[in-house]
Amino acid sequence: MSSEKFLVCTGAMCQCKQGFTPDSLNVLSQNKYYINDQGGSTKLIGNTMDLGLPFKAGTFGMCKLQPNGSSYNPCVPSITGWDGAYEKAVLGNGGQILTEESKGICAIAGSPVIEFITNGQMGAPQASNFEDTSDEIHQELNPMVQIQELINKGPFEGVEVKLS
Repeated sequence: MSSEKFLVCTGAMCQCKQGFTPDSLNVLSQNKYYINDQGGSTKLIGNTMDLGLPFKAGTFGMCKLQPNGSSYNPCVPSITGWDGAYEKAVLGNGGQILTEESKGICAIAGSPVIEFITNGQMGAPQASNFEDTSDEIHQELNPMVQIQELINKGPFEGVEVKLS
């Protein structure tokens, strides 16, 4: 079992134990610290200052803690705090970084009921991912490609580029 914890960012999917529909994190507490974007401009890091209603749709559907006859009242989450943040770093806004193991405390439940389903990061393979894998594995996964030829050629060999 890995002890690796991934940081969460804008777009991380969340689920409330008392709701029915997931929603995505919308970081509004800061606009300076980014993660996992080659351009460095689209994935804001989630942190403990993302309070109130930091979700894109602003609801997890219906709330099981608010029965209404044979149904439930709509969920309107209100985050009062976060448990399980990464405590070794504090952002400029005073918030600690959220990890995929962090849990949001909702005012309705009074306990940490909001969990992360995904961390919001998008993996991007690098050349080292291919270079560190054996030729046999590459051949099994994609028998039509001679991976060593691609590695030796480089990304632009034989490509004609026209600038206007």
